[in-house]
Amino acid sequence: MIFEEPDGATPLDPDEIQGLKFGHISTRGELDELEQANITQGLQWLGRRRGGDILTDDFVRRLHKRLFGEVWDWAGTYRLREKNIGIDPFQISVQLRVLLDDARYWAENDTYEPLEAAARFHHRMVQIHPFPNGNGRHARIAADVLLNDYYDHHPIEWASGFDLQADSKRRVEYIAALRAADAGDHDLLLIFVGAT
Repeated sequence: MIFEEPDGATPLDPDEIQGLKFGHISTRGELDELEQANITQGLQWLGRRRGGDILTDDFVRRLHKRLFGEVWDWAGTYRLREKNIGIDPFQISVQLRVLLDDARYWAENDTYEPLEAAARFHHRMVQIHPFPNGNGRHARIAADVLLNDYYDHHPIEWASGFDLQADSKRRVEYIAALRAADAGDHDLLLIFVGAT
């Protein structure tokens, strides 16, 4: 079974689909519902979390596992295959470490305003694309946790009433902003997150 993906989504390969814990799922809509229920549980876990540095490899993996671990066997495990987006899988750990160190530096040295720091963090996390799937949702939540823990700032209104998983005007704007940032222009992404 191969799910029809919205524009900008990472397709799952057959081996990754084998990691689905529920064999009865046959449509993208069913999968989205199942993942959203797991994400809700993950957000509850985040709400109960007490301290600990979020800018660590361990936290990045644990967050992904909490968000998707009830759905996918491989949740919290870095991808091993090339995708339509993302860096070489063998560079994930190194580039993620660079991102986490950069984000810590930005916060400690007031390099960027909070929303810009979160937008840049989010973009680079998506650009690295550490996991087989769920990277956008994971990166948005991780950026919000960064805002809370390092800047004492409210979360970003990523969806603004729309479903970023489904094709919508907001998703088109989001994907366009990420693609522009890939080319070195962060203006659309900063507008998208409300930083300008």
